Amino acid sequence: MIIFSNMQIYFRLLQKKLQDLCINSFFFLYCLHLIVPLATPNVLVLNNMRKENSFFFLYCLHLIVPLHGKMIGIKKLDVFIAKQFGLLFAGTFLISLFVLMMQFLWRYIDELIGKGLSMDVLAQFFWYMGLMLVPQALPLAILLSSLITFGNLGESSELTAIKAAGISLMQAFRSLIVITIIVTLGSFYFQNNVGPDAQKNLTQLLLSMKQKSPELEIPEGVFYDGIPQTNLYVQKKDMETGKLYGIMIYKMTDSYEDAAIILADSGMLQSTAEKKHLLLNLWSGEWFENMRSQELAGSASIPYRRESFVHKTIVLDFDGDFNLTDASGIAGNAKTKSLQQIQTDLDSLNHIYDSIGRQYYEDAQRLYYIPKKLTGNEMKNAVKIANGKDFNTDSIYNKLKPEKRRMALHNAINKVQTETTDLEFKAMITDDGDYAIRQHKIERINKFTLAFSCLIFFFIGAPLGAIIRKGGLGIPIIISVLVFIIYYILDNTGYRMARGGMWTIWFGKGLSPVILTPVAIFFTYKANNDSAVFNIDAWRNIIMRMLGLRLKRHISSKEVIIEDPNYGQDLEVLTKITEDITNYAHVHKLKSPPSPVKVFFKYMPDHAIETINERLEATIEDLANTKDRVIMTEINKYPIIATKAHTRPFEHKWLNIAAAIIIPVGTFLYFRMWRFRLRLYRDLKVIKQTNINICERIKAMPIYK
Repeated sequence: MIIFSNMQIYFRLLQKKLQDLCINSFFFLYCLHLIVPLATPNVLVLNNMRKENSFFFLYCLHLIVPLHGKMIGIKKLDVFIAKQFGLLFAGTFLISLFVLMMQFLWRYIDELIGKGLSMDVLAQFFWYMGLMLVPQALPLAILLSSLITFGNLGESSELTAIKAAGISLMQAFRSLIVITIIVTLGSFYFQNNVGPDAQKNLTQLLLSMKQKSPELEIPEGVFYDGIPQTNLYVQKKDMETGKLYGIMIYKMTDSYEDAAIILADSGMLQSTAEKKHLLLNLWSGEWFENMRSQELAGSASIPYRRESFVHKTIVLDFDGDFNLTDASGIAGNAKTKSLQQIQTDLDSLNHIYDSIGRQYYEDAQRLYYIPKKLTGNEMKNAVKIANGKDFNTDSIYNKLKPEKRRMALHNAINKVQTETTDLEFKAMITDDGDYAIRQHKIERINKFTLAFSCLIFFFIGAPLGAIIRKGGLGIPIIISVLVFIIYYILDNTGYRMARGGMWTIWFGKGLSPVILTPVAIFFTYKANNDSAVFNIDAWRNIIMRMLGLRLKRHISSKEVIIEDPNYGQDLEVLTKITEDITNYAHVHKLKSPPSPVKVFFKYMPDHAIETINERLEATIEDLANTKDRVIMTEINKYPIIATKAHTRPFEHKWLNIAAAIIIPVGTFLYFRMWRFRLRLYRDLKVIKQTNINICERIKAMPIYK
């Protein structure tokens, strides 16, 4: 004991000395790790735990050996969580980026296959595609990595140790909150500076791929139209020599009437060195061609040429090189612009189309709605005539001669058609302007909402991980995919509706953040308060209550009975309950539909069933001590009663009134309550019959007699 006491004194002195010297905290804890096993056998247990969980050991030492406050230990905790998150974030980001790239690739797979694109072109395509999809992969990576990080901490009980030390969940989040904010700012910067150039280059590449001629691969037995203005049919190919057999060529010029038809026994197709033309060598064939010219355009006779040849060489235009298209055609794409460029172009577009709109308005006033200037007397006479009872605009038309009537109708129809055509053309121009302006506004908001989604997804993923306490790649991936699908549906729906002008832009692009932000706040609040959000039993009970489902009563015989039932008292209670439920069913007319006014607006308190149920449950509990099998069988027939569902939807009066105002909700609740009334009626009949059976059995028992 003396040696043990001296060692404790030595331990405390050494601790005080090291604290005064302010040695590095990690070195200090490591030294204590070497000394503590000499001081006390209880701490030796923690030393053994170090091999299984170094973090738990380090944290427990921090609890045993106080430092200058808890800030040093929390910093180590922040570093530990940040390292766990960082490794997972790097992996999930690459996985998310790969999945998004594959999804994007399948959209344009037809533009890549069969074009003979070189490796450098494909490398540029994948590089720019990856850069463009980085901002979309960041939210999904943050969601998945934060969920797995705190799921692992919860599964290994490290999160429990953190909370037991007095550190709240938000304090454990703070290092990752800082990292997520940095990622959010980086995402915004990336979208504003790198993303537009990547989008521009990718769009230019896609347009060039679409315009590139396909790789020359002549099939057998079908017409091949990959060569401009030429349809080529090959009956058979020799893959070793490259020769073609049974060749038929339709060569188009200006029209089908000028087509040339070439038949050949065999041939060979080669590309020139510069890949601008194709050389088609033909053997043993004939050439048929109409010689239509401008001089004979009105004549019925058409010159005709037929040529037989042993060998002939035909040069066909075929550009096999890959050439980038001009980028000026995509200069108006809002996705290829930074925030400053979008704002500048928005001002220009608004100015241009406002000027066009004013000009169209002035043209319409001048051409279609010409105001006629009338004098004061003419205005008075016109008003007087218009207000007269005998005034009829058709009377003037009816007085005209038939020819003038037809002329008036013809002129009116022509004028309306002309004005309609002109307005439709102008509407196309203004619609294009509105579409371009909406696109620029959408992209301006999208740069903020996509970056902000990183923060939202963190506050969804991290609390969910702390709640479900499951790490790995199983449940976290399923939850992440479900959350991301919901986000994608909301965001894509809002984008399409805003782009089409059906919704306002701020509503369409703000739909997903507005819906997911309360979800993130809810999960964070529940996780911080250790609420069981995903308690299966609790959710099952809620769903069963909403749908009116219930469990059957299951009471088994007891092997050891301490106190026998009071059969006399139970008999009296059951007899009284039978009378009460008979009167209740008669007075309240449970088979009839309830009055909507009384249900939602003039509810009268009804606690009779609650009182009956309390007395019945007490009697069942007492009779559960019986040894009689008949009584045990009968008490299991008692249904579990919903005591309030048949009276009104909610406890509070204002909720009932609100439900009545919202007609679909009120209708559902009304029929639900009616259903509960009918079920209560059936339950009361079962209770009444069961009471009679049990009472008769009690009366027949020797103990009662």
